[in-house]
Formats: sequence, structure tokens, C-alpha cells
Amino acid sequence: QVQLVESGGGLVQAGGSLRLSCAASGSIFSINAMGWYSQAPGKSRELVALIKRATVINYADSVRGRFTISMDTAQNTVILQMDSLKPEDTAKYYCYADVTTDWGGRRRGDYWGNGTLVTVSS
Repeated sequence: QVQLVESGGGLVQAGGSLRLSCAASGSIFSINAMGWYSQAPGKSRELVALIKRATVINYADSVRGRFTISMDTAQNTVILQMDSLKPEDTAKYYCYADVTTDWGGRRRGDYWGNGTLVTVSS
């Protein structure tokens, strides 16, 4: 019912920047929250940044001051601008959305993208 399509991962040197984008589509009534999680090899998935109701923003301590999350509510798109990247930022980044759908009734659920790989070389 909801598809999340991510783009923007890649390989970058330490100190560089990347911009991740995620577009949500489908039977969307409203987006309650949208953001990014990361999962490094052998580790659990962790919150990177999240926007709730397009206004409240949460960042992981490890990225605060380096990463900036923003949302285009008209396009149902969330952007993660990643600056001053460090090798420890290397992970697969997953787009997340908390969405109320309107298809045969309204339902709220969590949706995930397939992930995009970010590799930061030292």
C-alpha cells in the first residue's frame, strides 16, 4: 500500500558529504513520521534522524550537528543531508515512514525502504 524509494547512497571519503532522498507513494492519507535508520554489519538497526508531523526532529547523538533532515510534505519526500562524514557512518541506511493509509478504511502502519549503502573511506 505504501512504497518507499530511496536514492543517494555511495562511496565517499571521510569529511565528504552525501544526500539521501526517500519518496513515499501509495494510498497515503497522512504521514505521521518519516526518517532514516542505519544498520552497520553485525549491528542492530539504529535511529539516525526522524521528523514527526513535519515539525519535531530527533537526531542520534552521533550525527547531531553533521546531518540535517528535512521533509517536503507536498512530495512526501524526506531528505538526509550528511556532512562531515566519518568512517563509522558506514552502514546501510533505511528510509522509514509511519503512515496512515486510506484504502478500504484508514489504517496506520510502519513502512521501510530496501536500504541504500553508504560507505565512508578513511
